[in-house]
Amino acid sequence: MKVKLFLLSAAVVAGLGLSGCSGSASGDDQTTLTFYSTATSEEDKKVVQEAVTAFEEEFPAIDIEDNYPGDGYENMARVKMAADDMPDLFDTHGWAKQRYGEYVADLSDMEWVDRLDPALDTILKDDEGKVYAFPLNQAKDGINYNANLLKEYGIEPPDTFDEFMEALRAVKEKSGGEVTPLWFNGSDKSSFGQYFDQFATPLLITDEDNSYESELLDGSFDWSHYTYLPEKLAQMQDENLLNEDVLTAQIQQRAQLMAQGKIAFVFGGGSIGTAVEELNPDVQVGLIPMPTIHEGDEQSWIGGERHTVAIAQNTEHMEEAKQFIEFMASPEIAKQVAEGTSLPAGLKDVDADNYFAEYFEKYEGVNVQPYFDRVYLPSGMWDVMGSTGQELLSGAMTPEEVSQKMAEEYERLRDQ
Repeated sequence: MKVKLFLLSAAVVAGLGLSGCSGSASGDDQTTLTFYSTATSEEDKKVVQEAVTAFEEEFPAIDIEDNYPGDGYENMARVKMAADDMPDLFDTHGWAKQRYGEYVADLSDMEWVDRLDPALDTILKDDEGKVYAFPLNQAKDGINYNANLLKEYGIEPPDTFDEFMEALRAVKEKSGGEVTPLWFNGSDKSSFGQYFDQFATPLLITDEDNSYESELLDGSFDWSHYTYLPEKLAQMQDENLLNEDVLTAQIQQRAQLMAQGKIAFVFGGGSIGTAVEELNPDVQVGLIPMPTIHEGDEQSWIGGERHTVAIAQNTEHMEEAKQFIEFMASPEIAKQVAEGTSLPAGLKDVDADNYFAEYFEKYEGVNVQPYFDRVYLPSGMWDVMGSTGQELLSGAMTPEEVSQKMAEEYERLRDQ
């Protein structure tokens, strides 16, 4: 970020109607709040950490113990939910109501609720008026690409899956194999989960003649319809369209390789644009909505809540926890978090200067579809999508076995 969050003046806090050190339930004693976030990229973690630092400098009686478990977040959450021992503050990462609903405090009495973007109402509110979490930002996921490379090679950003495959092949050919067409940080299984989850929507939901929404919801879905996705991923590997270290590459390499012009397409998320810009301002990172799979279908963004802050309903420090969220909801902080993560803010009165603004404007009419697993799959299936991707590319599973594993876990987890 060009402007450090911790340089914000005390006027920001004064504008919140909060007093710097007087909110602690422990008087002059230090209050420690645990905070767990799903931020994984170094850029996203940096933005959140700087916001935490800014809060602690303005409220020195409150210490935020922030944690970033990465790939282990969901397992951590399951253990803590089973023990009814959730962190004081935590990220609901798309599951505010379905998974964490009984563990989060109602935030409906907070000032920022009136400023919530209506697009998030159904995700973060229920019919009784309970508000489950504060959105630090909201997602519009698609596929990122090196716009310089595509222009150099005369490749148009793809609109369909077939065009996507052709674009990957063209990158391989025109670069003489020097540029990786599609790059995964496969040491983290969630990178494959992202591929399956984002493409499952155009494969199984949005096309009217190929929509299995009701079957997925009632448990009668035939998982052979899913096999297309692992088949295509295996085909990419067979055609050397993926990075050779696909199963060991780490997320820290992603921005560096994009900045060096060594990769063309990634499932990157919002912060990759600013991360690449800092490393090499001459490289422009582009963004497309999800390519369609069925003829006649329309492209879509995949979205909803990205990073949030919820309060554990049994926290011993409710006042201090709400104080932290009010700070994060201040216009200045909310704007800088949104800009730092290159995603739209979760509040309707925050106009963030987004790295991908020109692409959101270009595809303004494209609908936002919710993350596939959050609507159609039982809790726990995200891990299955990711791990089966790793096993597929390691040769331990065939595409058909991937679908069979998905079917088995889908049934098992639905019954829990």
